[in-house]
Amino acid sequence: MELKLLVTVLLMVSATASADYIRPLPRKALHLPWDSKPSSYPQQVHISLAGDQHMRVTWITDDKSAPSVVEYGTLPGQYDSVAEGETSSYSYLLYSSGKIHHTVIGPLEHNSVYNYRCGGQGPEFQLRTPPAQLPITFAVAGDLGQTGWTKSTLDHIDQCKYNVHLLPGDLSYADYIQHRWDTFGRLVQPLASARPWMVTQGNHEVESIPLLKDGFVSYNSRWKMPFEESGSSSNLYYSFEVAGVHIIMLGSYADYDEYSEQYRWLKADLSKVDRKRTPWLLVLFHVPWYNSNTAHQGEGADMMAAMEPLLYTASVDLVLAGHVHAYERSKRVYNGRLDPCGSVHITIGDGGNREGLAPRYINPQPIWSEFREASFGHGELKIINSTHAFWSWHRNDDDEPVKSDDVWITSLTSSGCIDQKRNELRSKLMTP
Repeated sequence: MELKLLVTVLLMVSATASADYIRPLPRKALHLPWDSKPSSYPQQVHISLAGDQHMRVTWITDDKSAPSVVEYGTLPGQYDSVAEGETSSYSYLLYSSGKIHHTVIGPLEHNSVYNYRCGGQGPEFQLRTPPAQLPITFAVAGDLGQTGWTKSTLDHIDQCKYNVHLLPGDLSYADYIQHRWDTFGRLVQPLASARPWMVTQGNHEVESIPLLKDGFVSYNSRWKMPFEESGSSSNLYYSFEVAGVHIIMLGSYADYDEYSEQYRWLKADLSKVDRKRTPWLLVLFHVPWYNSNTAHQGEGADMMAAMEPLLYTASVDLVLAGHVHAYERSKRVYNGRLDPCGSVHITIGDGGNREGLAPRYINPQPIWSEFREASFGHGELKIINSTHAFWSWHRNDDDEPVKSDDVWITSLTSSGCIDQKRNELRSKLMTP
């Protein structure tokens, strides 16, 4: 009896609202058997937003001469539009990628279903475009990897009615073994070909080898985001707008000090935000700034010191991060203290990675930390209107999605914070 009690105590999560939960065991990495197809057959298909009413379709073929065309239309099997894109490929030590195709289609009608085919052959895919106006729903999961828990998370996301997937870094966990990028692409294709996936990089995307390989070669080649469309010079940071939301994806592994290109771009991007058109302002990056888990303590401190004052002055509503393999939600906070005009910070690096969970937390729980639990799962952010959003976190519990944390979030546009900081923001954005 005493031994059973001890094991139970060791497995319990240090969380305010989930003290009775016992985490399930890790799951093995998935094995995706090779499915032989013609060399020109499209594989690893995924889509991403590419400017107003446009979508980027990305896929890979083994045939280097396969065309980069996408046929699309609103009726199955009937394509009244066609677009041609660009291609690239890369080599990594002894590995050579297939031909990577990026084709932008549009203009597309909002909140509409389109059928499309890549390269003139292969299966027909179907996508739904996001709505033009609120409400909108985002699925959120970081640190995915390719394990049984990853599959469980993706299955749960597939059950929710979402418009866009947000991923704050650590996608494939290829970690230099390049064919794992291919298996990841095949794993996520059923979801990523149907709804736009907007991602940013994590530490597992770096894959640099001193004197041999620069960082992010695989990531940048395979997961092209709308950085050019948002005035950025790097695929590691960019922004986009959807419905009534302006979303900024920052790079935890790109230079971020006040003299960096990323910092200059961030100031320029914030100066274009119109809170009347996009009343909600979200930011994603990989390494969390507010983290009461013992894992990765302090790793975001330098970026936080450089950028948090700017994000605070801009009245960012919500910050989403990954990296720590657990879930945590903060109250509104700035500079380590509770602040009604600060951001809500959420760490959601619990998508199912092979490294397992980070079960240990710092005690006592910091005053800014509202809920924390080390379990695999995903989040759903439903932005209802210009003033209210509903956030929920769904734990993977024996293959069933269990809602374990939820909260209504009021936008800062309705709080008076934006008017209060308007002059300060103008001053910061105009300072060289």
